[in-house]
Amino acid sequence: MNWDKDILNKIEFDNISNLEEKKKLGETIAIKVEDGQVIGFGSGSTSYMATIAIADRVKAEGLNIIAIPTSYEIKMLCTYLGIKTASLTECKPDWSFDGADEVNNNKWLIKGRGGAMFKEKLNIANSPITYILIDKTKKVSNLGEKFKVPVECVLESINYVKQELTKLGGRDITLRKAVGKDGPIITENSNVILDVKFENIEEKLEKQIKSIPGVVESGLFIGYNVEILEC
Repeated sequence: MNWDKDILNKIEFDNISNLEEKKKLGETIAIKVEDGQVIGFGSGSTSYMATIAIADRVKAEGLNIIAIPTSYEIKMLCTYLGIKTASLTECKPDWSFDGADEVNNNKWLIKGRGGAMFKEKLNIANSPITYILIDKTKKVSNLGEKFKVPVECVLESINYVKQELTKLGGRDITLRKAVGKDGPIITENSNVILDVKFENIEEKLEKQIKSIPGVVESGLFIGYNVEILEC
């Protein structure tokens, strides 16, 4: 006997910015899906629309695919839409897709406004190719123009991590707060997020941040095998 899935109901489309562009991007990525594939599913509203478009193909054509979701929200959506899910301990992606907060001409990314950059980076690192779905508002000349760099770290390490990020040129470092409550956002890995402004992001910065004791992951994605799909 299966549960009634109404409790997993979808979010309202009114909450999604640039909805029509994201629908088109979702349809574009859905065309790439083939029967029997394992696909890494990203997080955020663009990935949300892509998941719906893929589910439409799965239902219409009887495709058998497995999703490796990067957030609880996308995992719940897959469950609601009837897409099978697994983890990286069970399967390796044939390819992945995701969104981004910023993309520069070198295909460097800032991700992590949704707080899921750790699993997003795992999917990208384990995939032969990842398609990054963006609209024109996400393109920048210099990474960090619009958004800070999120840094996921262990709670006990935040003072030390802040100190070391400052040495790397970070400024205006803030602990990300949860919407609707007084405390910080807690990630799916039970950590916290520091948002950091960098005026100049060089290629080595991602590794420098990751080397700080207490840092779990950053929202910098530099040098990964990604293809940018723009609407």
